[in-house]
Amino acid sequence: MKILALDVGQKRIGVATCDRLEIAATPHSVVKAGKNAVDDVAKIIKNEEVEYIVIGLPISFDGKERESCERARYFKNELEKKTDLPIEFVDEKFTSKIAETSLIEAGMRRENRKNVIDAVAASIILRGFLDQRRIQREREEENQA
Repeated sequence: MKILALDVGQKRIGVATCDRLEIAATPHSVVKAGKNAVDDVAKIIKNEEVEYIVIGLPISFDGKERESCERARYFKNELEKKTDLPIEFVDEKFTSKIAETSLIEAGMRRENRKNVIDAVAASIILRGFLDQRRIQREREEENQA
């Protein structure tokens, strides 16, 4: 299934996709947040023939939802007006930090990191989601055996 993941931020929205076999989660692009963001993401969904959408939900350690969660929920609501695809929230703790660390370790300069970090964070969100799906399928197969 072709799945798209979003890391919704205040200034940018990271986009990642996976292949139809759900093996590789790949950074796709970064969309500028703002009034055209939902339409821009809807175009990507159509062009990439996406079948399912996941959005990172940055719930804090104390379990409270802050402004960033409101932003993600708002974006989901607006995106639902543009598509009838299923949209699911997934936990996105540490994804931006992991993305930044991996880009630093890869030797990417700071000015270049800011252009891709959100898409890399979205790919980490998607990788976690794909891993959960795989584990769930394996458990279901074991229970059927």
